[in-house]
Amino acid sequence: MRPLIALDLVEGPVPTAALYLAIPAGVFLLARRWRRGALVPLLAAVLAAVIAWAAGQWATASGLSTHPLPVPVLAWIAAAAFALILAGAGLRGGPWFRRILAPVAAVLVLAAAALQVNAYFGFYRTVGDVTGASTADIAPLTDAPQEGRAASSTPLTQWEPPPDMPDHGRIRSAHIPGTVSGFRARRAYIYLPPAHTVPRHPLLPVLVLVPGQPGSPADWLTAGRLQPVLDAFAATHRGLAPITVVVDANGSLTANTMCMDSRIARADTYLATDVPAWIASNLGASADHSHWAIGGFSFGGTCAIQMATLHPRTYPNVLDFSGEAEPSLGASRAGTIERSFAGDAAAFEALTPLHQLRNRHYPKTWAYFAAGDGDAEFTGCMHAVASAATRAGMTVETQAVPASGHSWSVPATALAPALEWLSRRLALAP
Repeated sequence: MRPLIALDLVEGPVPTAALYLAIPAGVFLLARRWRRGALVPLLAAVLAAVIAWAAGQWATASGLSTHPLPVPVLAWIAAAAFALILAGAGLRGGPWFRRILAPVAAVLVLAAAALQVNAYFGFYRTVGDVTGASTADIAPLTDAPQEGRAASSTPLTQWEPPPDMPDHGRIRSAHIPGTVSGFRARRAYIYLPPAHTVPRHPLLPVLVLVPGQPGSPADWLTAGRLQPVLDAFAATHRGLAPITVVVDANGSLTANTMCMDSRIARADTYLATDVPAWIASNLGASADHSHWAIGGFSFGGTCAIQMATLHPRTYPNVLDFSGEAEPSLGASRAGTIERSFAGDAAAFEALTPLHQLRNRHYPKTWAYFAAGDGDAEFTGCMHAVASAATRAGMTVETQAVPASGHSWSVPATALAPALEWLSRRLALAP
């Protein structure tokens, strides 16, 4: 069972084999004598294109995605629809073996399309990610109360790792209550680096991470490959890495709070007040907020730069991976403002990062931005916000992640160089 759970759905033989099987399956569906000649395949192609367009419209209208679906994703949706239509049309007439094999061929094309869409977004890396098995056995922090409380006052620059320190950090889960905000969050995940697992561990810096939308905190562990990235960083820094807390800013898979205090929820208060207070009380982390950072992917990247601009004393370091120029509930800005602030555009505008960057100065904030080089829309957002951050006095770094669209490959790739860039700032390097 374990090898099956670990099967890679993004790279390797599974998506490759599915693609190679889908090609002859598609040819089989198409290569037959249609009673009306090329009219049936032509009409199927038009209908498939309409279905893909409708799927894209539904995704944005329903709030599943705040931006149009990428062209490669729409193309695979159209390919799957085309195969299903041809299979349905081919059930009437023709030899018996074709009526049996047509649904099989359509399923093969559908499976390949699903794997290719998943590979584009990098969402489910393994079968275990799909089933939930990858995160099912994570122990609650409360099961190990000794973790996080026996901190030492030894400065990080003077700390020496003991010979029996483990090579890997630990992942724990916890419920972070909305004590002040009233926000009801899903469970958070905490990465405790190797240096944190030894008795009298040093006071470590903090990294708060926010997932995308739709999504959940577990996405950072699966699609974002959080533990291997942080373990690799710790291996080159004497077992030191930030205590990393992946938090929920939405409350459910498809909800969208925009990380704001609005008619929708008090998500800003949750992230700026409740989460830091819980970390300070439970994790034995550094109380020096110059050693704290916040980051996120997509929705989470937008959320991170919002927190950094609105609460620079709490989060003076920010990692914005494929974030938007401003928070959004959908394609209509007017609709976003109506739903969240009852049409009060000034109230909404005042909380956006670009407004803050135009009107405030941030000489003590460091900001790292990354986006996929194949993601024109969010690369444009990255350059717009990074330029505004530079004008506002932030210390800024940008990264174009090669061969990536709006995908989890961006944070999975960019987190390590971002932490290296911040390592001295977080007191993790001399």
